[in-house]
Formats: sequence, structure tokens, C-alpha cells
Amino acid sequence: MVSFTPTEDQQLLIDTINRFATNDIRKLAHEHDEKSEPDLESIRKGTQIGLIPSAIPESMGGFGEMSAITGVLAAEELAFGELSTALHIMTPALFAYPVVLFGTDAQQEQYLEMFLDEEIAPATSALLEPGIGFDPYDLKTTATKDGETVTLNGIKAYVPLADSAEVILVYAKDSETGEVSAYIVKVSTEGVSIDKREMLLGIRALPTFRVTFENVTVASSAMVTVDYNVILNRMCLGLAAMAVGVARASYEYALEYAKGREQFGRAIAQNQSIAFMLAENRIDIDGARLMIWEAAWMIDNGQEATRESVLAKQFADKMVLQVTDGGVQTLGGYGFIREYPAERWLRNGRGFPTFDGLTIV
Repeated sequence: MVSFTPTEDQQLLIDTINRFATNDIRKLAHEHDEKSEPDLESIRKGTQIGLIPSAIPESMGGFGEMSAITGVLAAEELAFGELSTALHIMTPALFAYPVVLFGTDAQQEQYLEMFLDEEIAPATSALLEPGIGFDPYDLKTTATKDGETVTLNGIKAYVPLADSAEVILVYAKDSETGEVSAYIVKVSTEGVSIDKREMLLGIRALPTFRVTFENVTVASSAMVTVDYNVILNRMCLGLAAMAVGVARASYEYALEYAKGREQFGRAIAQNQSIAFMLAENRIDIDGARLMIWEAAWMIDNGQEATRESVLAKQFADKMVLQVTDGGVQTLGGYGFIREYPAERWLRNGRGFPTFDGLTIV
């Protein structure tokens, strides 16, 4: 039976991250969004919470175990503080988690140690590709095997923190079989080119880059033979959980504003149009969260969860846009002023359908 009650350890984690998100991340979110600069101090503190080491089993040097449920609980609370900072803190997981789940003993021994420090690990991942209608099952980046080497060719977009990464986990399609695998590529490898930073509508405090791989040759031992559906499912749920966090932040702010803002002698929260909109938004937030928890529970219990993960992501994408737009509407003219956070939540919320591959649980 699915349990919707967090364990004692999970509740402690939720409370810890919520305090961190409220007291640290949110206070500086507007300033760093305006400057398009990461909040390095909050990122340092967030890394010290130890979310990634706690997902690495003790047998591999960590101090926990991989849990999708714990991952989505943490992702929601981080994004409740600020989406850019949440994605930044969890970027190294894009490399670490697939290696934990599917890496060889040699890969785990070589790479997982860097994720046990209190500093953010210089590692990221590249899945998304430029173009209209990105399909993760139809990657244009190819991997061509030649004896003991593999040659990668393609272009990736929205690669977070690529400028400071030392290694990138690149997803590519086998040029012969069409199967997708991941490849560990050192940024210093000849043929790897990091273009200038992408300037985006949302997540402005998260540096993302377009990265070109032109005849990049790696050893065949650099291949991580992943279960691609499992990776995509975990990415879907991570993003969906962060969408819930963003939506919840917008909703709670709008609710308090509506209670305190008076027009014609009463709080606007008593106006039927505002009250009904806020009520519907709360229903959709809770509904999305339950869909995410169900899919995460299925993953943790070894069940096939592709359908549930995709449905949760699709619903969360629509939900977060509706809720954040409702937040702007509730604030009226103030919702369009940049000094208020409602417009930032709307900009961030609008991007979720395009954020494939930016986080994982």
C-alpha cells in the first residue's frame, strides 16, 4: 500500500530544507535573478545539507541510499525557495545518480568520491538538444563505436554549469543500434566546445550553456549503460516536484496578499473570482504532488513507472503555469512589477516544459 506519511528522517529533511529555503534562499532570490548571478553562499549551504551524498550507498562511500520519494520531497522544498538555486544545488546529481544506479565498479570508484565533499562537485549532464519539439527518444547526438573507442558528435543545450564542470555525462544514440547510452566526457577533451552562456526568460540565476561535441573520442570504458526509461522517469519526477515547489511559493504568497489587500471595504480574498481561483490552484498543487509521490513510490519499489512519471510531469507543467499566472492576477498591477516575486515565479513556471534533463531524483 502507498503511504503518504513521510518517515521521521524524511520529515526532518523537509523541515531542514524548508527553513533553509525560507531563511536563506528566498531572501536573496530577487537580487540574484536581477543580476543573473548564482547565489553562491546559499548554494554552498545547500550543498552542505548533503542531499547527494545521502543518496550514495555506504558501499560506494556515501551515507545513505537512493530514494525517489526522498528526492522529490527535497526537490519541492528547494524550489519553494528559488528554482535557479535548487537546480544549481542538484546539478551534480545529474552525473552522480546515473553512475550510482548503472555505473561500473571502476566508474563508481573513480568518480563518486568527488560528490562526498561539502563543495559542489564540478560535474554536470547534457541531455537536451536545440530545436523545435525536443524528443528524448530521438536524440540527434550520435555515438559511433570503433574498437575500444567511441566518437561523439552533436550539440546539447541548457547544459547547467558547463563552464565550471570538469566532466559531463553526455546522452547519445548509438549510430548503429539506435540505443541511448551515457558517456563520461572530460571537458578538456579535444572537440568539446562550450559556447557563450544562454540568456533565458526564467532561471536567470542558473548559468546554462550550449555545448558542441565535434568528433569527441572517448574510451569505450567511458560508456554508462543506463536504463534510459529509468533515467527519464527520475528526471520527470525531479522537475515535476520542483514545479510543485514553485507553484506552492506563488500560491502561498498570493493567498496572503489576497487576505491582506482590501478593496471596497473587504479583503479581495472574499471576492468569488479570487477565492475560487485560489481554491482551484490549491487543489491542483495537491493533486500534482500526490501523482508525483505515487510514481516515486513505484520507482522505489522496483515497479515500472513510466506512465505515472510522464503523467505527473505533464500535469505539473500545466499546473505550475496556471498557478503562477493566477498569482500575478491576484496581485493585479503589482504582479507585473519586478520588485514583487510573482512575475519571477511565472517566468520560471513557464519554462518547465522545456527543462528536460535539468534535474533528477
